[in-house]
Amino acid sequence: MGACDSASLSAPPRRTRGIVLLVLVILGLASAVFVVRRPLMMSAPMCMAGRWHGCFDTFNGVVLMTLVALPLAALVVWALARRRRAAGVTSAWRMSVAEVGMVHGTVPFVWLTMMPGGGAGPVPARVSLVPLRDLATMGSLGIVGNLLIFAALGFFAPMRFAVLASVPRILALGAGCSVLVETAQYVLRLDRVSSVDDVLVNAAGAVLAGLASRRWWRTAAQAPSDRPRPAPAPAG
Repeated sequence: MGACDSASLSAPPRRTRGIVLLVLVILGLASAVFVVRRPLMMSAPMCMAGRWHGCFDTFNGVVLMTLVALPLAALVVWALARRRRAAGVTSAWRMSVAEVGMVHGTVPFVWLTMMPGGGAGPVPARVSLVPLRDLATMGSLGIVGNLLIFAALGFFAPMRFAVLASVPRILALGAGCSVLVETAQYVLRLDRVSSVDDVLVNAAGAVLAGLASRRWWRTAAQAPSDRPRPAPAPAG
């Protein structure tokens, strides 16, 4: 059996795995939307009316608008990929998905993190610099939320930027972005605790997400794809 035969035999299983993965992702998203449909619908009237209060200043409203913006994000991915393919850029789809994914998956979480608490302004800024002291008070929901803040950034950024294609650099990226967020919370006095544990958990989430996408960003690092392919030489 030749190389062409073996390649043709391996193609269907890869395609099948991709289809199965896509179906699982769609089912997972549909299940999540079904579970949270009632809380989201509570913010729908305010969001549809374009009101800031009751929509963009609430958790349910931000989540709802993030889901509503998914078709627009997919359209932006398609437009970027089509433009890049026309320019002869290799891996146009991967680059476009990575750019839109890390923005669409990070901005809503950062927005939620920067929402002011009830005592924002009058309440003095608070800092917790003792590692692992606040983990017990976070609870499982708080830990999961902190893991997700920069997960999209850790997943997609190394796929887009080859310079970030290593676990230590993903860790540094997640920690650096988290430090900026915690510093902003302290300076703006948002009635939130600027904690070193938040930085640790946020960075861990970025690393875990980066490990999940490792097969794609390792390929991108070995063969940078942000340059157009050279035009073929004329025959003659």
